[in-house]
This record gives sequence, structure tokens and C-alpha cells, in this order.
Amino acid sequence: MVLKKKKEIQVDAFFLDHQQLEKLQRFSKAEEQNLASLLLRCAQLSNGIQQIQCIKQIMPLVKKMDQNSACDPMVKACLDILGETYFSLGTKNPLKKVLASSLNGLPEQFMTLAVQSFVCCLGEELKTTDVYLYRKVLDNLASCMEDFSLGRASIKNLFEEVLQFLQKSLLDIQEENRQNNGNRIVQTQLMHDLLIAIKVSMMFVQKLQENIQGSLWKHHKSFVWQSMCSLLKSSTNFLTDATLLQTVQTTSGLAVILFTKAMYEPVEELPSLISDLLLGSVKHAGVPVWFVNNCGTLCTEELSDSVLLFLCHGALAMLEWKNGSMGENGEQLLLDIASVLLSLSSELKESSMATSLSRILAIWTNSALAALVSASPNLKIKLNGNSDVIGKLLEYIYTHWEHPLDAVRHQTKLIFKNLLQIHRTTITGFNEKSDPFFARLIKHLLSLEWHVKGKYASLGCLVECVGTENILQLDRTIPVQILDVMNDQSLAPYASDLLETMFTNHKTHFTLSFKDSTWIDQWHDIWVSPLLVILCEGNHDQTTYIIDYYLPKLLKCSPDSLSYMIRILQASADANQGSRSTRGALGALMACLRTARAHGHLELSNIMSSGLVSTECIKQGLVHQHNQVCIDALGLLCETHRSTEIVSMEEMQLIQFFMMYNLNSQSPSVRQQIGSLLRKLFCRIQESSQVLYKLEKNKTKQELLENSTERHPLGILQQYKDFLSSVCDRLFEVLFPGSSHPTRFSALTILGSIAEIFSVPKGQAQVFQLDQEIDSTRVRTLIQCFTSTFEEVKVLAFGLLMKIRDVALNLQDSENLDLLFQAAMDLSTSTKPYDCVTASYLLNFLVHHEGLQRICLGKRVEHNPQTDEDTSVSTVEKNTLSVIKLLLVNVEEEIFQAKKSLLQAASSFPMYGRVHCITGVLQQLPFNNLTLVTEWKEMVARLILMSYRLSAVVSPVVQSSSPEGLIPMDSDSESVGRLQMILHEIQPQDTNDYFMQAKILKEHCKVEPEKLSDHRPVENICTEMRGKERQTCDVTAQMVLVCCWRSMKEVSLLLGTLCKLLPSQATSEPSDGLITVEQM
Repeated sequence: MVLKKKKEIQVDAFFLDHQQLEKLQRFSKAEEQNLASLLLRCAQLSNGIQQIQCIKQIMPLVKKMDQNSACDPMVKACLDILGETYFSLGTKNPLKKVLASSLNGLPEQFMTLAVQSFVCCLGEELKTTDVYLYRKVLDNLASCMEDFSLGRASIKNLFEEVLQFLQKSLLDIQEENRQNNGNRIVQTQLMHDLLIAIKVSMMFVQKLQENIQGSLWKHHKSFVWQSMCSLLKSSTNFLTDATLLQTVQTTSGLAVILFTKAMYEPVEELPSLISDLLLGSVKHAGVPVWFVNNCGTLCTEELSDSVLLFLCHGALAMLEWKNGSMGENGEQLLLDIASVLLSLSSELKESSMATSLSRILAIWTNSALAALVSASPNLKIKLNGNSDVIGKLLEYIYTHWEHPLDAVRHQTKLIFKNLLQIHRTTITGFNEKSDPFFARLIKHLLSLEWHVKGKYASLGCLVECVGTENILQLDRTIPVQILDVMNDQSLAPYASDLLETMFTNHKTHFTLSFKDSTWIDQWHDIWVSPLLVILCEGNHDQTTYIIDYYLPKLLKCSPDSLSYMIRILQASADANQGSRSTRGALGALMACLRTARAHGHLELSNIMSSGLVSTECIKQGLVHQHNQVCIDALGLLCETHRSTEIVSMEEMQLIQFFMMYNLNSQSPSVRQQIGSLLRKLFCRIQESSQVLYKLEKNKTKQELLENSTERHPLGILQQYKDFLSSVCDRLFEVLFPGSSHPTRFSALTILGSIAEIFSVPKGQAQVFQLDQEIDSTRVRTLIQCFTSTFEEVKVLAFGLLMKIRDVALNLQDSENLDLLFQAAMDLSTSTKPYDCVTASYLLNFLVHHEGLQRICLGKRVEHNPQTDEDTSVSTVEKNTLSVIKLLLVNVEEEIFQAKKSLLQAASSFPMYGRVHCITGVLQQLPFNNLTLVTEWKEMVARLILMSYRLSAVVSPVVQSSSPEGLIPMDSDSESVGRLQMILHEIQPQDTNDYFMQAKILKEHCKVEPEKLSDHRPVENICTEMRGKERQTCDVTAQMVLVCCWRSMKEVSLLLGTLCKLLPSQATSEPSDGLITVEQM
């Protein structure tokens, strides 16, 4: 289990102005704490969290005051400041809610004073005229109405002022939006402000409705009535304005119904009015004049689909559907809404509208369920499963249950689930077995193909409604059919969810129907046996998905079924051992055991000690010919739901057995899984060892004597150490020269995990340290891994050496260090491209050794004696500088020689290897924390100059119009003439005699020594001198191509590395930047 790091809460502190602080200082007392001194101390804090703690002390202090304190000017002043502070805080600041919560506990004798203070502050807020500051006022109004008694009382006192502000804010924001047409940024902000204004207006009407109704109905010319009419008119305009955001239109639909409901009389006639609006059959004679004046567009024009949708939403959300309070008119409105929504389903295809429609249809089903509780018989008839409404809803479900949008699919499932409940509610004496609607529905769903994803969720809803047993009576093979579908990963989650619903419901049914547990065998036959057959014989994908999706859910529902699985699979293990393509009974057993243990349904030590599963059986799984069976058997040993569970001796022995046979797997995925699982095991050893150390530390001598028969913590820790030591022995043993790539990869990966997990934190005991297992032979073994032609092996070996570098470097004496460094320098100029990669890793390792600089000095490297005296210079920095100097000297000399003959360079000293090593050693330097800045600046300049020189030498080949680069050689003498023309074009730009004339390649690799003196222009022969022996060989076109192209590649990488890693110097003034803008 991974614990999320608790997010630190950020609270912005509030600050008081100079006048407020002076007022508090005037009333505060030094000798005792009063309300003024507490507020003063709170205001002087700069931490919001501390201010919260301080505010929480206000009410306990106020409650200690006597009755006469209400007349104290200090209290009045403090309440004024609290009110000003409350309205100044942002709506998302936790301080605002804490302050409101504290003031809710204000004693009665202070309420009048507090209300006066808050009314004064709110009145100032309502005077705001800047449309861009309306949002702050609206947020404050909303906060006052949310569980804040003082705030609500203040709004009641300023009822007309608040109503006037809301009316004005809607009109002003609408006008500002019109004036900023085309300015998307400003309009987006105004849209959100408008949305908040509508929501606050609705909240105002809902929470303070008694104030409205007190003066609303009698005086149609009163201010309140006129303001309500204005709110209704504005909301209607927003509802029908297609240029506004959809959320604004949706909310406006709610507001129109809410305001109309508050104003309409008699309220029983309201459903009829809304029905007429939705159906477009409004007759002006029966509609109030005020409604026509304010909502005329809804009465006279043909409403758009979106307006109809939002009005339906408003009616469903704002009208009371319970208890039959709206009578027959309400029931008819419910049916009319359904009719309108279903007609819109074929029109509204845009994603956001389709999502809204599905959500509103789901709301309709909830409203229908609420209405059916006390509905008339007529409504029940019109909403039963055989009605037209339900039939059309089913059509909608079948059409949308595989909609591309998740939200629509989810709502469709909810609609279907509610639809089933609606039908059950309409039938008196409902019987799921004999009900024709359910029978017809089940039959229809089962007749569909299993690739229809919507089928699964709908069947799951039916199972919850009618029970699994009733569905299985129609077809007992349904579980097998669903399991067969699980070879498709896109269907596996749906299938597993349906199976879980079915077998859970079935188990509940059996538990209630039978007093004893005789039913379990029947349950196993239906839900477990088909699973075991597929695990034994199914294909890889199907078994994998079943193990991932289905098996954990089955074991969670019935953990006791594991013993049944073990018994059945053990009985057939000998007869069905599996193959390379199928798991067999043994593989199925390993999968079940691994899943059960990983989910906490199995204690491995218990089943092994009881003989339920033998050690030999697990061993067979560990060496099974099917790769996944081996992985499952290993997972059984490594994975557990408790990260501190003790690793038993049997488990450690089995791990050692596994490593004898499985480190050379040819499958990359299997190697990756082995490394991952063993890492989990090592983490478990590490975490359980810390628990054991604590147990040992806390145990008394008496407890140790009493528990002498049990495994002692120290004994287990010693077993851990011996086990890890033997694992390391085995891993180093398989890293012999010439070992295969899979073996090396596996061994190095596992060793890297051990080194990382069992590193030694300060002040913590460690059960194992890889450093203690390292000797010179093993270091040499790791260094030999650099010679692998596989880059990933080099990376792993280097990473491991870096983790144990203190020990590894101390084991290198001066003679050995000299040999390794010379080998790296030789490899850096090899004609085999992968040799320079080996040299790079070897140099990156050696630069950490303190004795390397002495060896570089022996190679006639320029040296500044002051760097030796400067103890602040790190070993890596000094060594890296020396190595780069030596490589640079060599490559500069080789470039000089290459100018004379590229043939000789390609065959004897291809320059790209040196450059590759320079780039490699630069990667380890902390360029932002270098000491020898001056020397590094000089070095960077030299490296850039060298790069351009090398580029100039090889560019004639690389930049040639020939597809593979210019190679002035051919085995056909007729081609010489054509090449000669190209050479004349290039020769003035190049002094290299290699381009002076076309050459003909020899067919043989060796020539007679005496022919070397014959300088015929048609031959080009490279000669190497090694001691007294003289060897000659032809230089092929490919060798020259490789030399030139790789040199250009390495130059590009070096220059890119310099630009990327080096800190730049932007100005001409001295700085620690190593590369100037001009150089870049």
C-alpha cells in the first residue's frame, strides 16, 4: 500500500490597515488579554495557519464576558474590524470559513451589535459600481448565505439593496459582455462572473423566500416585484442567448423555473404552464400578463432544442416531485418532459449536448421514481414496462450504451437501472420470476452477441433486480460464454464486472436459501470449475486477462474456494503438466496461489507446512517450460500483501533453486519480470529486517529466554545475510567472460537492485552490504562486462560499479590502474565502433580514482601545479580535465595526420573514438559547481576549435553529392574518369592528397612487400607498422565512410553536449559561465 504524502495547506494571512491597528491598540490591555489585544496579536501574525488558531480563541474569550460588555465600545470596535476582515477575505481562504464558524457561536447579547457591524460592511460592498469587482461582492453574498447566521441576518436587513444589486449585476455584466464582443479573454471572465451572479440570485430566492412572499403578491408595482420580474427577464434572455456558455444557459434554465415558481399563483397551475411551454402550445388568454411581458420569447417563438433541454432540466430540478404535491398536472408534465427529451435524443448529437441530455434523462428517471411513490394508477400504467415511454427509453439505451463518451455510457447504465426500478414500482405484487417484461428483457439481452459492450452493464443491472439464479435457469452456460470472451482485453473488464455481480449475487442467494454449506459445491461447479479448465488449457491472452481481472474478484468473494482450486488442480497436475503454449494444471495452480497470496488470502508457510502444496510442486513450477508459469511461481515467493512479512527459509531455498536455471531467459519481458519480482523480495527482506532489528532491540533478556524455541530475530537476520551472500555468489559466478547477453543482463539487473536496496543510511542497521562481498576478482568481472557489444550491459555494469565505487576503486593498485587506462586509450582509437563505447565507460569509471592524474602526467599532459595544492578541487574534476587534455592532444595529432591521408586515419586511428570518449567523460561533471573555471574555459575553446578542424577534414566525404558520401575509389578503371571531375571540384578546398586522384581498390587483403615501392597512381594501400613486422591491407570504401560519418556524428554530439550542459556567459564581464554566446 502506498501512502500519499499529505498536501500542505496554504493559507493566506490577512492584514489590517493602519487605522484599524490604531483602534485595536487603543483598546488593548497589556496586563490582561481582552478581545482587542487578541485581535491585535492575530493581525500581527504573518502565518495564516497561526491566525486560524488565534481566531478559534475568540469565542471562548467572548463567552467569558458579562452581560454589560455589549455596551463596551471596545466590543463594538472589534466586531466592526471582524466584519471588515470577513468581507476582505477571499472565498477560498480557509480563514473565512473559520471566522464564520466562530461567529456562529456568538452569544445572544452581542448579536445585535454584530449584525449592525456586518450590515454596515455589506452595505459598503453593495455600493460597488465596477463590473469587474462584482465577482468579489457576489462571492461574499454567497458566503453569507451558507450556514452563517450573521451573514444571513445581514442580508435580511439589506434585503432590497441585495435584490437591487443582483438585478443590476446581471444587466451590467450582460452589457459589458456585449461591448467586449470578440475579446475572448475578457468575455470568458465575464461569462464566469455571470454564471456566479445567476447562481447567487437563485440562492437568494431559495434561502430568503419568506421575505419575498411577504410583499410580493399584494403589490405588483412594489420594488420587490419589479426586481423579481427583472431577474426573470434577464434569466430568460440568458437562456435563449446561444452565444453564451452552455453552463450559463443551463443555469438560466434552472433560474427561469425557480423564479416563475416563486411568483406564479396558483402554484397548482404551474405544471400546465411549463407543459405548454415545452410543447409549444401556450395560449396567452390563460397566462399572466407579467409572465408574457418577461418571458415572451418562450411563449411566442419556436424554442430551440437546447432551450427545450434546459427548461426540462429546470423543471426536473426545481419542482417538487415527491408526495404528489403537483397532482395530475405534475404527472402529465413528467410524461411531457419524457416525450420532449426522447424526441431531442435524435437531434442533439454534439458531445456536450449529448452528455447533458443523458444526464437529464437520468434525472428524469429519479424524478419518476419519486413521483411513483404516491402516484395515481394512471401514471403507473403509463410508466410500466409495457408502456410507450419505457419502450422509447429502452431504444435510447440500446442506441447509446456504446457511446464513445464515458459520461454518456455511465448515465445510460443509470437510466437502465432506474428503469427496472420504475417497472417494479408500477406492478402490485411484483414477481421477478413470472413478470413478462423482465423475461422479455433477459431473453433479448442474452440473444445479443457478447462483443456488444453495453450488454454487460445491462445484464448486471438485471442480475441485481431478478437474481442470478433466474437468469441461469434460462442458460447454465452463461459463465462459460463470458469467460470465453475474455481473450479480448477490450471486453475483459466488462466481462469480469458482470461475472463478479453474478457470482456475488448467486452466493448471497444460496446463503439465504440454505442453512448449511451444502450449496458450495454447486456454486464451485458454476463459477470456479470453468475458470480452472480455461487456466489449464486456454491461450496466453485469455488466461492472463482472467488472472488479472476475474480471479482476484472471485477470491475476494470466496477466499475459501482457494482450497477447492488447490485440490482439483493438484489431482490433475501429473496428468496435465502443460506445454510451451498452455499452462497445464501446475501452471493454473501457480497462478491461483500467486494471486491469492498477493491479495492477502493465503499464508504460504501454512499451506506448505500442512502439505497442501509441496516444495517439489513449487520447484516444478519454477522450472516449467512455459515462461509465465515460471514467473507465477516466482511471484508466489516474492509477492505478498504485507511488505514486512518474514521471508522463510523455504522461500529463500526456492529462490536459490530458481536462479540456478532461469537467469538466461531469451525473452526480454521475462527478464524484466524476474528483475522486478526479485526486487520486491529484496525490499521485503530490507523492510522486515528493520522490524526484526527493532524487535531485538526492545526485547528483554527474560523474553529471549521464554521464546528460545521460536525463531530469534538475530537468527533470521543471519539467514537473510547468508541468503543474499549466496545470491551474489551465484550472480557473479554467471558473469564469466563469454557468458550470454541474457545472463549478463539478468545478473547485473539483480545485483543493481541489491546494491540500491541495501545501501547504508546513516544511523540505521543494515542486514546486508554488497560492498563486503566485493573483491578484486569481482571488480575485474564487472569491468569485463564493458566489453559486451550490448549497450544495456555496459550501462548496468557501470551503474553497479558506481554504487560500489569506493570499494571497487580501492581494490585497483597503481599497476592495474595503469593497465586499465592504457586499455581505454587503445580502445578509443580502435577501428571497431563499439570499442570506443567500451573505452568511454572505462574512463568514466577510472576518473573517480585519485591515482589517475599521475598516470595522465606520465603521458606528457600539460599540468598546472596549483591544482594539486588546491584541496577544494574534486578528484573527478581534476581527473576529467587531465583525461580530456590527453584525448585532445591525441586527436589533434591524429587530425594533422588525417589531413595527409584519410586512408591511413580510417585504417589506423579513426578519430571519432577519441571524441566519443571526450563527450562521455563530460557527462559526469557538475558544471555549475566547478573550481578550475579558467582552465575549463580554455579547454572548451580548444574543444570547439578541434571540432571544426575535424569537421573540415571529413566534410568532403560527408557533404558530397554522392548518396553515401564521396569515396574516390572504384574497382572499375572506367569509373576513374568520372571521379576525376568531382575531385577537381573539391581539391581547391582541401589539401588532403587523398583527393588528388582517383584510386582503384585491390581485391586482396595482402600484397607482396616488394610491390610497396611501386607507387602506381591506380593503387592505394595502407601500411601499419607493429614492431619489426610489416603488415599491409587494403582500405575499403566502407572503412573511410565509417570513419568520416562517425567523426561528423561525434563532433555534432560533442558540440551539442557543450551547449546543453555548460553554463553560458551572457555578457563580456567575467563570470562562471564556461561558454560564451558567440561560441554557442
